[in-house]
Amino acid sequence: MRKIATLLFLVVVSLSNAQAYKGKGDIKGQVGLNVQDGGTGITVSSDFGIGENMSYGFVATYLLSADRILDVKPRFEDRADVKVRFNANLGNVFKLDEAMDIYPGLNLGTRNFGAHLGFRYFFTSGFGLFAEGGVPLAKYDSDVNGFEYYNNQFVLNVGASFNL
Repeated sequence: MRKIATLLFLVVVSLSNAQAYKGKGDIKGQVGLNVQDGGTGITVSSDFGIGENMSYGFVATYLLSADRILDVKPRFEDRADVKVRFNANLGNVFKLDEAMDIYPGLNLGTRNFGAHLGFRYFFTSGFGLFAEGGVPLAKYDSDVNGFEYYNNQFVLNVGASFNL
């Protein structure tokens, strides 16, 4: 039974038309792990296609595990971040397989104005994986210290991506 299920899975995956970015009207949802200096958490994002190579979206991050500073536990507002973002979806520009997409972009959040670079790979028409790195370009507070450092530094997000 296990061999039959594995064979069926492989056939479905090989016959599916996996496409990482379809253009205008495309909707992606992502959920994953957020890793940064001093904490790890979850990230949830969505992207909405507005053109052949453009999309906008929203990102929410919450640090589940965050280091104490001077034996003080970080509050909810120290752990959370929300952003709006704009992506340039360049998979077809680089002539990548349609199951892959590279998307650099800019984001504006509660902590900073930043940039990100991401990559998606879809195994089926509905499921794929993503990896994304982000950096702040302009911090709202030039003297970032303590809990202000959370979500205001280089971050790495990895996880699952879904066509919605």
